[in-house]
Amino acid sequence: MRGTVPPERAALLNRLVNPDDVVLFDGAMGTMLYARGVFINQCYDELVLRAPDLVRDVHAAYAKAGAEVIETNSYGANRAKLTQYGLEAQTAEINRKAAELARDAAGSSRLVAGAIGPLGVRLEPYGPTSRDEAREWFAEQAAALAEGGADCFVLETFSDLEEMEQAIAGAREAAPSLPIIAQMTVGPDLRTAYGATPEDIVRALERWGADVIGLNCAVGPQTILEAIERMAVVATKKLSAQPNAGLPREVGGRNMYMASPEYMATYARHLIQAGAKVIGGCCGTTPEHIHAIVEGVRPLVPRHRDAVVSVVRDSAAGVPVGVEPVPLVERSRFGAKIARGEWVTSVEIVPPRGVDTSRLERDAATLYAAGVDAINVPDGPRAQSRMGAIATSLIIERTGIEAVTHYCCRDRNLLGMLSDLLGASALGLRNVLLVTGDPPKMGPYPDATAVFDIDAIGLTNLARNLNRGLDPGGNAIGEPTRFAVGVGVNPAAIDAGHELRRFEYKVEAGAEYAITQPVFDVEQLERFLGTIEHVRIPIVAGIWPLVSARNAEFLANEVPGVTVPDSVLRRMHAANAISKDHALAEGIAIAREMLERVRDVVQGVQVSAPFGRVELALEVFGGTA
Repeated sequence: MRGTVPPERAALLNRLVNPDDVVLFDGAMGTMLYARGVFINQCYDELVLRAPDLVRDVHAAYAKAGAEVIETNSYGANRAKLTQYGLEAQTAEINRKAAELARDAAGSSRLVAGAIGPLGVRLEPYGPTSRDEAREWFAEQAAALAEGGADCFVLETFSDLEEMEQAIAGAREAAPSLPIIAQMTVGPDLRTAYGATPEDIVRALERWGADVIGLNCAVGPQTILEAIERMAVVATKKLSAQPNAGLPREVGGRNMYMASPEYMATYARHLIQAGAKVIGGCCGTTPEHIHAIVEGVRPLVPRHRDAVVSVVRDSAAGVPVGVEPVPLVERSRFGAKIARGEWVTSVEIVPPRGVDTSRLERDAATLYAAGVDAINVPDGPRAQSRMGAIATSLIIERTGIEAVTHYCCRDRNLLGMLSDLLGASALGLRNVLLVTGDPPKMGPYPDATAVFDIDAIGLTNLARNLNRGLDPGGNAIGEPTRFAVGVGVNPAAIDAGHELRRFEYKVEAGAEYAITQPVFDVEQLERFLGTIEHVRIPIVAGIWPLVSARNAEFLANEVPGVTVPDSVLRRMHAANAISKDHALAEGIAIAREMLERVRDVVQGVQVSAPFGRVELALEVFGGTA
């Protein structure tokens, strides 16, 4: 029976309908029951009465895997389908029990979604069932699910929009206050069995009052993704996606779903980026698939659960087991200046293409002598093949100057990143800038694979916890690391709202300073700084001295995240028309102007050394930092 909803569950219920929050559903029930030896000629819905422990165990496995919403085992528990087994008189009992079992397994912190599927019969004028009769049957099922403890309804795998209309009406009639997730199913042609397009689905389900609309079943994640991308263009309601684990293949007389957990996790991230915010699995998905999806999308939802790191908590005190991090002022010279609010200067030098580091060492010594605080070392920028950032940083620090080591998520899985960071700390590197990384298709090796186990938000969580002496599993590592944790930020992002949300997540994850993309529009930077006052951390502005009009055009058009205003382009073209030397001088002048204009609103600058020419970076500082 429904009573007072615990606060944690009430918050999750709010997230379910909030358009910006990602919520994770469970996977297949039928697949799991079949794998446990239940033959397909039985009524799976009746198992809640005949074998409740079996059903409860499946729910518990999904809860353990990290699902936030557990669906009841009631997909076919409507009067029309139960009649085929002579169970129609037990319709209410089966649905009520299904909700109670799911509620028991879900506990107080997860939601229970009452699963309602199609009737399995055609509605008038093409079949014997009237619309009113269909609505009554749906209402009967929904009322029993609500009585058993369902927090919401998921109407799933519908092919007929007219039947879905009655299902929504019946559920709303039975429990007006419970949210409704309405999901149709489409084929490889992105249409329902009756020809409705993704756009048709959106318009109809929004018109009928569903709270969340989406797709499930029938096809694998790639087709669902294509349909979601079309739905997102016209939708005003939150979108959901629960694909099968690929299309089934017959193996040894059984239908097997071949999509791996890792594959499903990859597409879950794609679905979220395409606009779906309710994510789960359908036929063929297992707790292993859901666990992979949960781990894969955690970096995209850090406000509500720690990305990557599940911190062990002391059972008595309820606090993370670990140590207090070393104060930022004690971790590095660069970190100390940031902690004290002092102005910091750095120069970005890309690692060498080969193994000759003589020029790198000369340049590092030059910058150290000029008083620059640190050298920023990019990690495979624009997916180029260069010496590793960690090795480059160690070589740089031999000259006396500190390095700020960029570290990206593109090339390593979680274990590899953990190993790298522990090694870097043991070797004495202290300053890190954690970034997601440019995808391989941007560089000269488009066939290279990318990992992206986590993104910069998840990596920031990882570094924060290492600084507390904890590994990703919450296990103590002994002496904690001493990283000064920085992140990237782009004040000129096309989607400013998305960039702001990611910045908020990074700060929450543990970022202690941020370095911007190159700034060519100071007013744009100031507007961005105004939006982050509530999560303000020290900001270091990126400055890039242009060397030619072509260089300016390249940055404007081919480097992601960089915006070069038309006024700057015009200045560079005018100077270029005179001579190359004039263009170089104009580029240095523009960079100096940017530095002076940002000085009062940020805590430092990172000046790039175009084409590795550190003398140009020093000219921006006026010869000395």
